[in-house]
Amino acid sequence: MSEELTPEIPEETTDEKPIQQRKNGLYPGVSDELAENMKSGWADTELRGLEPIAQAGHTADRRAALSRRFPGERLVIPAGNLKTRSNDTEYSFRASTEYAYLTGDQTEDGVLVLEPTDDGHEATLYLLPRSNRENGEFWLSGTGELWVGRRHSLAEAEQLLGLPAQDVRELAGALAEATGPVRNVRGHDAAIEAALTDKVTAERDEELRVYLSEARLVKDAFEIAELQKACNSTARGFEDVVKVLDKAEATSERYIEGTFFLRARVEGNDIGYGSICAAGPHATTLHWVRNNGEVRSGDLLLLDAGVETNELYTADITRTLPINGTFSPLQRKIYDAVYEAQEAGIAAVKPGAAYRDFHDAAQRVLAEKLVSWGLLGDLDVDKVLELGLQRRWTLHGTGHMLGMDVHDCAAARTETYVGGDLEPGMCLTVEPGLYFQADDLTVPEEYRGIGVRIEDDILVTEDGNKNLSAALPRRSDEVEAWMAQVKQA
Repeated sequence: MSEELTPEIPEETTDEKPIQQRKNGLYPGVSDELAENMKSGWADTELRGLEPIAQAGHTADRRAALSRRFPGERLVIPAGNLKTRSNDTEYSFRASTEYAYLTGDQTEDGVLVLEPTDDGHEATLYLLPRSNRENGEFWLSGTGELWVGRRHSLAEAEQLLGLPAQDVRELAGALAEATGPVRNVRGHDAAIEAALTDKVTAERDEELRVYLSEARLVKDAFEIAELQKACNSTARGFEDVVKVLDKAEATSERYIEGTFFLRARVEGNDIGYGSICAAGPHATTLHWVRNNGEVRSGDLLLLDAGVETNELYTADITRTLPINGTFSPLQRKIYDAVYEAQEAGIAAVKPGAAYRDFHDAAQRVLAEKLVSWGLLGDLDVDKVLELGLQRRWTLHGTGHMLGMDVHDCAAARTETYVGGDLEPGMCLTVEPGLYFQADDLTVPEEYRGIGVRIEDDILVTEDGNKNLSAALPRRSDEVEAWMAQVKQA
């Protein structure tokens, strides 16, 4: 990558304060003639007559609901800032979920502020304007548009997002001088937090975070369509992987990771979380994301991955695949047990059911299998479940809410999430598994090193549920037939 000439311009830079040269830059400075030359001769690229983004109406409804919940209070929701990866390179930016949910915007340094009024709130989006051409920012700064690309003008942002936009560089100072009750979503913007340090409390800010998490429990029509899109792209990513399993055998799990990542970047924004490409005994590690192991014929591949759409909604799907295309008898026995547990879990997903019902249903099936295989002595299933002894091999919960975060709504109150009831519009994963560690001496040797998980994304409907990831087969014989078909395509 090219070496930029200067560091980022301080927010107070003016024509009287020249841009500071970076240490070890190859140019000693900028001549007056060059600076003047760079100010002119550029076409007008302002975009006019822009249509609002597809979710503008939904984000307006979400802000209106937020306003009703916290009348008379100033609400501050930051997008976050770039984070350094190494020296002067940054990680790819991903806006905070709360900010993107309420605005549809995804740019760094943005802040949504809801100012209280007599009848609600006035929402303003604070953004970085286009980089300055008069002081040379656009070509000298490492964050100028000739270095990192054009950003929308404030006028363009207003048209696209449906709310007024102002320069964010003036916001911290204004917030520091503001009076009245304030709530802020913490953890994303240190400068904003510093400006509000004497105006907020941890308890009040946490109430705001909890509300925004619970608001996402029930998805609107736009969100459901995005989750379906994510599942469809993810299914194609799994097909991509099956097609190249021979290349993965010749290299490593990294080939699988890279193959799926290509689909995620072509059809979406990114992967929704670190892909788990776990072959052989690595499948018994729940979050194996090192993806540097061998891929061997005769072993299983546990692939847990999801495409994140351009609007930041992610799928979360797992399939456990026989690398050579055919399950061994023992692999099939374990796989079929997990499939049966998942079927029981999915059947329990319906409006009015307790959230925990799908977990309990799946765990009972797995406990029954473990007892029938003689792995729990002479204990009956009810006693096993009472003591939780099945957890040695099932390990994790059977699912979680899904949305903009792969583990969505995580800050919701327990009584409204795990302790609540399912409603139409909720979307959750159902993902039972069995994991027999390679060093587990309590199971027969042939079980050791086998891990199986099957995971689908389930939407609660008015009369039951819909499997958004049904395009990928689950039953063992269907998985084998699908893999054979994909490899021949």
